[in-house]
Amino acid sequence: MTNLTVDLQIACEADNLPSDASFEAWIEAVLQHLSCSTETELTVRIVDAEEGLALNHQYRGKAYATNVLSFPFEAPVPLPVNLLGDLVICAAVVADEAKAQNKPLVAHWAHMVVHGTLHLLGYDHINNDEAEHMEQLEKDILAALGYADPYADDHADDQH
Repeated sequence: MTNLTVDLQIACEADNLPSDASFEAWIEAVLQHLSCSTETELTVRIVDAEEGLALNHQYRGKAYATNVLSFPFEAPVPLPVNLLGDLVICAAVVADEAKAQNKPLVAHWAHMVVHGTLHLLGYDHINNDEAEHMEQLEKDILAALGYADPYADDHADDQH
């Protein structure tokens, strides 16, 4: 069991945002699945398309707002608390993708939080082996939370 602190920042006007407890439960599920048993802190910032575009352009050189950006924290010296980093999630992109993929909005939010948290923990999908491993972790964690396989349907619209 982890001692989790989530700094949730709502920096946009969006309907149907998940509750604070949902964000915490989704992150906790990732940490438990990976047997992370330490004090853990991270920030989740929910942004509008304008901020999502600016950040995606600045950090990835992409000219569009994306669903989730992960900024892992690397401490210059060991700290008593595991600061994972920051997740930036664009509410408008998540809503548009859920609609386009015919998925429940809350399920897509859960997927984006799980996906982003895995990135903060060092998982990636750059090559096929890494992508398959990360995708399986996502499926397993989301299934344990009661959500359907996010990759069962066409997910070609995902922009991460």
